[in-house]
Amino acid sequence: MSSATASAHRSSVRQFLVHYAEMVLAMILGMALLGPPLGAIPGDGRGQMLLVMGISMTVPMVAWMHHRGHSRRANAEMAASMLVPTGLAIAVHGAGLIEDFDAVMVGEHVVMLLAMAGVMLARPSEYLHCHAAD
Repeated sequence: MSSATASAHRSSVRQFLVHYAEMVLAMILGMALLGPPLGAIPGDGRGQMLLVMGISMTVPMVAWMHHRGHSRRANAEMAASMLVPTGLAIAVHGAGLIEDFDAVMVGEHVVMLLAMAGVMLARPSEYLHCHAAD
């Protein structure tokens, strides 16, 4: 591999990792900012808590992706990478398959992070280059 090729590869990997970190940061900020007001919606149950977490992380992450110029398709796929694990966690806990709520919540987050990486790896052209807001 030539030094120019190696440099371009490092730049692409760096861009990929920076984008992933930006999305995780948006998720954390979303939980901090949107979690409390969404959590105040009347209702009870741990399923609602999982749903609130999933939504409060997904909305700002997709908003950030939109700001950065990602396509609607990419935004929808990334939202699915968050909301499908949320739905699965709600179903698993609701069905009593895993009664330890903390384990379900940790599992939900791990699956989300892996699904996000999977979506990114499935469409490298979407995530390995700079976008409009760079």
